[in-house]
Amino acid sequence: MLPPEFDLSGRVALVTGGGTGIGRATALLLAERGADVAVSGRRREPLAATVHDIEALGRKALAVEADVRDVASVHAMVAAVIARFGKLDILINNAGGAHRHVALAKMDPARWDRDVQLNLSAAMYCSQAALPHLKAGKGCVVNVSSLAGMHGTQGVAAYSAAKAGLQMFTRVASAEWGPSGVRVNCVAPGMTATEAAREGWEKHGFDAMAACGAFPLRRYGEMREVAQMIVFFASDAASYITGESVAVGGGPQIGGMIRVED
Repeated sequence: MLPPEFDLSGRVALVTGGGTGIGRATALLLAERGADVAVSGRRREPLAATVHDIEALGRKALAVEADVRDVASVHAMVAAVIARFGKLDILINNAGGAHRHVALAKMDPARWDRDVQLNLSAAMYCSQAALPHLKAGKGCVVNVSSLAGMHGTQGVAAYSAAKAGLQMFTRVASAEWGPSGVRVNCVAPGMTATEAAREGWEKHGFDAMAACGAFPLRRYGEMREVAQMIVFFASDAASYITGESVAVGGGPQIGGMIRVED
């Protein structure tokens, strides 16, 4: 039996980008903790699969096809959740991604705008649309950023800048919405073995585990490990935490002049 501060029974959550990857892992963990869950995305098949697995856990579920870059689509998505469940307590702004690595000097302005819209503006659209419902139940928002937003990553300048902006959006939103009882926090995953990541590693012959040699934990993360931090922020165990961004990336990469043995 779950401790009461981790029990999400009676809560309704919406996870954007909930058909695959960290979004899917988060949706399933929310359901395991007792929440009813809506998942959104642009592809019907993965959403349907996630809904099936949520329902197999004994929770209610809803799939909403939506493009979070479009304000009208976002409002329709939130309206569908309210029509199905009657309320919304938890918003997970997970939709995002970097489409292709490209040097900043060669970045097409239109591509820059698309990446910023997907990774930053979309979270504002969704949060703004959900806010009246979150206020009604003193709910919460959890934004999914990236370590790229903390340290930067070459080849994905727009993604890095947008994810950094998402962390500042988290701080400002927490200050403005805190008096209404709405908490806003942010999780910044590092190298995580999502389906898309594994596909990319295999395609390019990338040795992901070797690349983790500079991480204190010497390995990449699993999707559920990131989901655990997201769901913690969504629970009452984090009831006095807001405006924070927490890295889930295997520890800080700290150099030094000497090597310290165990």
